[in-house]
Amino acid sequence: MTLTGQLYKLQQLDLELQRKQQELSEVEHQLSDNKALVVAESKLASHKEQLEDVRRKQKSSEWELEDLQEKVRQIDSKLYSGTSKDPKELVNLEKEVKGLKSQIRPKEDALLGLMSQVEEIEANVKTTIEEIERLKREWEQRQVTFGQRKSEIEALLARLKRDRGVLAQQLDSEALNTYERIRLTRGQAVVKVERGKCQGCHIAVPTSQWQKAKAGDLIQCNSCNRILYLG
Repeated sequence: MTLTGQLYKLQQLDLELQRKQQELSEVEHQLSDNKALVVAESKLASHKEQLEDVRRKQKSSEWELEDLQEKVRQIDSKLYSGTSKDPKELVNLEKEVKGLKSQIRPKEDALLGLMSQVEEIEANVKTTIEEIERLKREWEQRQVTFGQRKSEIEALLARLKRDRGVLAQQLDSEALNTYERIRLTRGQAVVKVERGKCQGCHIAVPTSQWQKAKAGDLIQCNSCNRILYLG
């Protein structure tokens, strides 16, 4: 294999290493990404807090309603027991009962509203719990699937790095340094010559240059400075 052929092969290994490293990063992101689960758990905590608050209001409303109803019962007992004969007192008791009863209906409506809220929030809690269970199952499955893929990629990366190391040791140090320098600045250090043009910058390559490149000499493009390769 010519020098430029070895450099081209080295570049293929580097590109594959780069792709696999990126894939590994994506897999690791999938393994660690539990945002949806965190959001769902936060939503559940919020629903439970709301539920506790509305239940407290419901209990307080029930006590207030029971207190009003008890007062009405006590006054009705006085009114109809015959124990009081004073007309003025009876009129006052009737007024008081009327005032208390006027408060009962709004209290009942408010209590029904709170009971409806409790039912709605309980349904939200149930739905969110089901969502969390689903997300946990998906998370566990993802750990298995992506965990296996991570191991496969890591093994492949180790092999690619090993192959690259072996190939790099076979290369002339000056040629390797040139390759590394161009790769840092250009991204792609070795480019093919096709139809007489450098495939890095698409500028025509002088015949004398591409003939030398074809012979395996390390020739760099006059325009983009990349190493020319004719496979």
